Amino acid sequence: MSAALFLERFRPHHQELRQRLLKSFAAIAATAALAYLFIDHIAVFCTQPLFLAAPTLEKLVYTKLTDAFISYIKLALLFGIILSFPYLLYQIWMFIAPGLLKKERVMARRIILWSISLFAGGALFGFFIVLPKALTFFMSYAGENLVPMPKLALYLTFVARMVLAFAISFEIPFLMVMTMSVGLVRRDHFKTKRKYFYIAIVVLSFLLTAGEITATVLLAFPLFALYEAGIFAGRMFTNKECSAGS
Repeated sequence: MSAALFLERFRPHHQELRQRLLKSFAAIAATAALAYLFIDHIAVFCTQPLFLAAPTLEKLVYTKLTDAFISYIKLALLFGIILSFPYLLYQIWMFIAPGLLKKERVMARRIILWSISLFAGGALFGFFIVLPKALTFFMSYAGENLVPMPKLALYLTFVARMVLAFAISFEIPFLMVMTMSVGLVRRDHFKTKRKYFYIAIVVLSFLLTAGEITATVLLAFPLFALYEAGIFAGRMFTNKECSAGS
């Protein structure tokens, strides 16, 4: 098939993909703008774990005139992405659904639902469970000769990285099932290579949490459980496919 013929056949899909992407970017922009209207309340919500971890800390600082403004823009954008995440998945679904069979559409809806649940669960776990413990550990170094003066921009970046790291990492079972269902790996691949993936999980947890041991442990152990859940879910899913095909 020539390149011109391929492009001609792909053109309708290209136009639809373009529209879906524009709608997705518009949704992120709209939710980010909405979040910015309540940015002071969001900032207080995000900084509360720090003040609870260090009761003697009275305020955050910023050393550049633009730091606070840019930090608020980034925070609003982060909340925009999180709030619009279900809609983004919906746009993906609307793009791929016409090419799926009825049975595949049902499965795709379940996958999207599980993906949203895992993403939200990871974000909540990272913010409410891991973040307070990590902050308590870091702020424990404060003393008479060492006074903490956290910068607003760096703190919000740390929070965003922690929350997104857990939210994305909790998608592991979803990705494992997908790779097995489309035939990229064998059904027993993740089971036979378990020890190598466990090592990779520890290294990934260490990198995502910037080397903080407490956060590394709190991320690694849930990922171990999610990895085993991915093996189980993949086995169940592929068994159903084999039963349906026989």
